[in-house]
Amino acid sequence: MMREMRLNKYISASGFCSRRKADEWIASGSVLVNGKPADIGMQVKEGDTVTINGKEIRLDEPFKLVVFYKPKGYACTSHRGDKSGIFSNFNLDSDLRYVGRLDKDSEGLLLLTNDGNLCNDISRAANGHEKEYVVTVNRPVTAELIEGLSNGVRIFDANREKWVVTRPCKVSRLGEKTFSIILTQGYNRQIRRMCEHFDYRVRSLCRIRVMNIKIEEMKPGDIRQATQEEIVEIREMLAKNRL
Repeated sequence: MMREMRLNKYISASGFCSRRKADEWIASGSVLVNGKPADIGMQVKEGDTVTINGKEIRLDEPFKLVVFYKPKGYACTSHRGDKSGIFSNFNLDSDLRYVGRLDKDSEGLLLLTNDGNLCNDISRAANGHEKEYVVTVNRPVTAELIEGLSNGVRIFDANREKWVVTRPCKVSRLGEKTFSIILTQGYNRQIRRMCEHFDYRVRSLCRIRVMNIKIEEMKPGDIRQATQEEIVEIREMLAKNRL
């Protein structure tokens, strides 16, 4: 039997959106509880009917965690009308949300889930979860570049309109013009902007890992369900942040 819970938590637990976004939906008048406009902070209980723009929100939908190899040239967008968007071009369920976007010019591992709390826990920069990338640049990788990227780089955060210094990270040279980098945060186009600071241009960028989930033998466009072992491990990793 479901205990009484806050409406925004109920919506987030359904996988529809984050709690913050749920509050925005509620404030806009788009959320109805038992056919009546909802209020921010209200509680819901078992038997209540919650809808957002006519779509019923339920907690009994099966949990989904999808591993997708996003090809280069496709946008991470939830706007279904975008012809370049991943939801318009690949067999991805409409209730899924991507976990940490990849820009259109990048490729690689993209997680999608219908669990709003899981999405938020993985994406939250404060939790310091690792994301690993393989990057090819336009000229030879030097020891100075590796050291500079590793120690943190001053870039402009357009979202907050201020300069920030990226966190120290792990960088390893893989080839003449290729290196791997492990980040624990995710500013917009962060790796590209870090490289530009040292007068390098990114030629290709592929994310190969998010926390414990790896791209391994997947090819561009491949979609698979996360294994039970991967799900158990990622939940255990996330639980450590709450201790």
